[in-house]
Amino acid sequence: MSILKKVILIDDDQVNNFVCENIIKNEQFADEVISFECAEHALEHLKELVITAPDSFPDLIFLDINMPGMDGWSFIDEYRQLPEAVTKDCCLFMLSSAVDRKDIVSAKSHKEVKEFFSKPLSPEILSFIKEEFICE
Repeated sequence: MSILKKVILIDDDQVNNFVCENIIKNEQFADEVISFECAEHALEHLKELVITAPDSFPDLIFLDINMPGMDGWSFIDEYRQLPEAVTKDCCLFMLSSAVDRKDIVSAKSHKEVKEFFSKPLSPEILSFIKEEFICE
């Protein structure tokens, strides 16, 4: 049995999403993994869940910073507008190849962001998240 019900990946890199999905599934970290290559589409999906199925809101979101169109920062600004009653149990993590110290500091300054991780996702990162952020 997996640790979480649902994880969402938001990254414009299709290969990275594929790799992340496989790691999450192989580590039995989540029952369901949904990937979005476009932050706008992910946000639309989350807004729809708020209305139609708030109980199926994801437990965890991995968000990239640098994406065409809506970037990670803009996504967070919009995410803040979702009802806290629905988002409060969702952990949001930045997962990015950005190595600019300003991005890391900025990510940690957003109350919605639990932690910043550098790509690639690894079993060690999932283990850290489980130990530090998930109560079983």
